[in-house]
Amino acid sequence: MASAHSVLLLAVLVSACACAATSAHETCSAPGTCTKEKDFNPEKGEWYGEFFPDIPKIKYEGPNSTNPLSFRYYNAEEVVLGKKMKDWLRFSVAFWHTFRGDGGDPFGSATKQWPWDKAQDPLQAAFKAMHANFEFLLKLGVDKWCFHDRDIAPEGATLAESNKNLDLVAEVALELQKGTAIRPLWGTAQLFKHPRYMHGAATSPNATVFAYAAAQVKKAMEVTQLLGGENYVFWGGREGYQSLLNTDLELEMDNLGRFMKMANDFKHSIGFKGTLLLEPKPQEPTKHQYDWDAATTIAFLHKYGLLEDFKLNIECNHATLSGHSCEHELEVARINGVLGNIDANTGDAQTGWDTDQFLTDPRMATLVMMVVIKNGGLGTGGINFDAKLRRESTSTEDLFYGHISGMDALARGLRNAAAIEEAGRLDGLVADRYASWRAKGGLGQKIINGKVGFVELEKYALSNAEPGESMGSARQELAEIYLDMATK
Repeated sequence: MASAHSVLLLAVLVSACACAATSAHETCSAPGTCTKEKDFNPEKGEWYGEFFPDIPKIKYEGPNSTNPLSFRYYNAEEVVLGKKMKDWLRFSVAFWHTFRGDGGDPFGSATKQWPWDKAQDPLQAAFKAMHANFEFLLKLGVDKWCFHDRDIAPEGATLAESNKNLDLVAEVALELQKGTAIRPLWGTAQLFKHPRYMHGAATSPNATVFAYAAAQVKKAMEVTQLLGGENYVFWGGREGYQSLLNTDLELEMDNLGRFMKMANDFKHSIGFKGTLLLEPKPQEPTKHQYDWDAATTIAFLHKYGLLEDFKLNIECNHATLSGHSCEHELEVARINGVLGNIDANTGDAQTGWDTDQFLTDPRMATLVMMVVIKNGGLGTGGINFDAKLRRESTSTEDLFYGHISGMDALARGLRNAAAIEEAGRLDGLVADRYASWRAKGGLGQKIINGKVGFVELEKYALSNAEPGESMGSARQELAEIYLDMATK
């Protein structure tokens, strides 16, 4: 088990270690000495050096800053609409993209080998990656992170060995988080990469695979609880089909429902207080994924009696793959009371797949944060950067640049959305458009309150003027101007 000594050393590294950078331009006093193998204790997974020796703690310097290793818009303690910016945004770092992303794609091999990946033993590399994770979080000023079980700990030859590996890495994380506010925003099980899941996990035609997936989720949820995680996510990358010709659609859907009920039952049996989240995606890797979009996933939860037990984790790039905007998916989840978390990323308009780029467009960020404000925040959820560096970006500094740009964009979006909320112009425009439904004693209120039916409505229509003569303008162009006026 990692000792408390490693935590003390990590804290010292971030604040006052002799080899820590103290300004944007300082580097290690002796280049290369901070990351030598002698600084690693393989027996306990202890690391005594720095993986990011040239990176200082990232600070807020304001919109006029020209320092790329600073925040221009994200000011964690700034109060926006009565709540601190950090509490609105609740940022999280995705372990898999940040510490396991190697730049590989279907057309090319890996382009990155991170310092924490150099150990030949996969378990020792996992220990190092966890130390890198905590150093990164402390320097970035983020106290939440997300993980898949097989990202933080290597798969073993058996389930028992995989569980042991996960326990060992969890012990290191548990030790490192002492004395900090750092905890997982959510954990999840990787039920899509291993060949056993080629036909699906909960929807596999093989019942033994269903059992294995259940065991893996059980362990991942236990580790999430152990580390103080606030949520648990299900992303069904293989829960779908390639062809209906060889698929028992009804059985697969029912089994998926059974699996989620079992997960919910287990959550309660161990006293896990976290929120269970389903993450919609239409396709990729399967041709058709069962949780296609927010509306489909809500219908699934309703059918299997789980609507009170689950919320949704909306990923922006998944929204565009399903033919929707991110704000559409967020709003559908919000009005149904199931908006639980956001995976913040975006795709490329010129590609048709899940590119997982950092969300940096201020207009898009404003639209996203408008929904978050309407929702009153994200509760136990947050905004996770399910985003990765481009294949050609290979420096450890790039990891900071990517997250800084994403954090600044969403902070900027929050400021803009707050300005829209306070101005009230958009709300006023919408209220005017739907005024006939709000007028006290009017027809709209009678319809809403169930006071009239088709017979009464026919009488009303026959005795009143043709409604086409009094239709007002939707004023969409004006609404766009109001949005642009606030987007800074």
